[in-house]
Amino acid sequence: MASEIRRIHEDLKSKKYTCTDLIKDKLAQIEASDLNSNNLVLTELALEKAAAVDAKIANGEEIGLLEGIPFGLKDVYLLQGTISTASSDMLKNYKAPYTATAIQKLLDAGAIPLVRENCDSFGHGSTSENTVFGPVKNAIDPTRVAGGSSGGSAVNVAKEFTTFSIGGDTGGSIRQPAGYNKVYGLKPTYGRISRYGLMAYASSTDCVGPFARNLEDILILLNIMSGKDYHDQTTIKTEEVDAAVLEGTPEAKKFTVGYYKSFIENEALNPEMKADFMAALEKLKAAGAEIKELDFYDVDTLVATYYMLAMAETASNLSRLDGTNYGGREDEKVLKDGYMLSRSKNFTEETKRRIVGGNQVLSTGHAEEIYLKARTLRTQIMHSFDQEFKETDIILSPVAPDLPPKIGENLKKPLSMYLSDAYTVGFSLGGLPTLTAPVGTEIGMQITAAKGQEQTIIEFAHLLNEVL
Repeated sequence: MASEIRRIHEDLKSKKYTCTDLIKDKLAQIEASDLNSNNLVLTELALEKAAAVDAKIANGEEIGLLEGIPFGLKDVYLLQGTISTASSDMLKNYKAPYTATAIQKLLDAGAIPLVRENCDSFGHGSTSENTVFGPVKNAIDPTRVAGGSSGGSAVNVAKEFTTFSIGGDTGGSIRQPAGYNKVYGLKPTYGRISRYGLMAYASSTDCVGPFARNLEDILILLNIMSGKDYHDQTTIKTEEVDAAVLEGTPEAKKFTVGYYKSFIENEALNPEMKADFMAALEKLKAAGAEIKELDFYDVDTLVATYYMLAMAETASNLSRLDGTNYGGREDEKVLKDGYMLSRSKNFTEETKRRIVGGNQVLSTGHAEEIYLKARTLRTQIMHSFDQEFKETDIILSPVAPDLPPKIGENLKKPLSMYLSDAYTVGFSLGGLPTLTAPVGTEIGMQITAAKGQEQTIIEFAHLLNEVL
């Protein structure tokens, strides 16, 4: 599929329709939807920005590629002057005092924010059901979950309510819902895009990334949002991805593709998805790619390592939300009781579960036995990736073990929800760039490369579109 950003850009320049008409049409679609993908519609702001674009065009001025393009942002990003809830009662009245760096770059390029999108509260979930606004419904089958935590963002892109959306990925929160809703979703290399203005879940794996319906739009958005930011000391210097990688047909023989035996032999993997995945590998091999079977950690080890570290970090990050510094306050005569009531009343059950788990992991007597061991194991996992990318260009893997569950199915089974991240969390621990492409299996496939190799990922995804 060709770039929708470029198509809309040309339509606006040629006056096929006005930006105001475009935005009104999208807002009407959002209003009519019953998929529960949005927390706040930014009608006034969007129409104001659309009128400014129309005025430029009427005056004969040039407009930038992103000017007038409607987008959505997951409700964990700050957008100055708007209520930023993180889908939690704790922040239901919190007005953002500034704008996140990644979002500001899009605004500076002229993109128009339409909606703040529903998500798992503070990113805590894999289904977008852990939200005070009610569960997000899958774009393809509304009886099923949208995936999480960026479910609303994936649904809006799939239903064409937005041209693109910006999600957040900590352990798979862009890639898994992208697969469930059959769109592209990219988790870039850790540090490539600034996290400043993103409400923290687990700071050492949180990543900003885009959803789109085609590869070229992913490339455009990645280039715009990437780069160093003095507000975020974990950001790294990067080079732009060359758009030429999407021209012509890539040669399959230039790629060595690895896959993990432990992922494919996992009993939880849906048999049809396994068969489709192996068939895709055979097609790549027939086209000239070299295929390598790799040994790796079992999925239970990856999930346990990730959640020990993520829960510890979220307990620390959310300690500031006590009703006094930030968040809704419940008054009590004793200050400590006020803290306790504020957090008990305004956090969701899943968020409280993760805070309690994180505090346990970090507590005296447990930190050495659990937290420090998890950190050591993470270092070993990262070293394993370094070795594997000396022999392979790409690691191809399933996105999740099975199809999206029915709404309500996993709410009482948190372990099942955690295990749905089995194929995504390892790459998060490694800080690696990973793209979900809606090809190959019913919920797509996950393409991973070494740090900083987003160009390789996009080129390989382009090859998949030709081969599969």
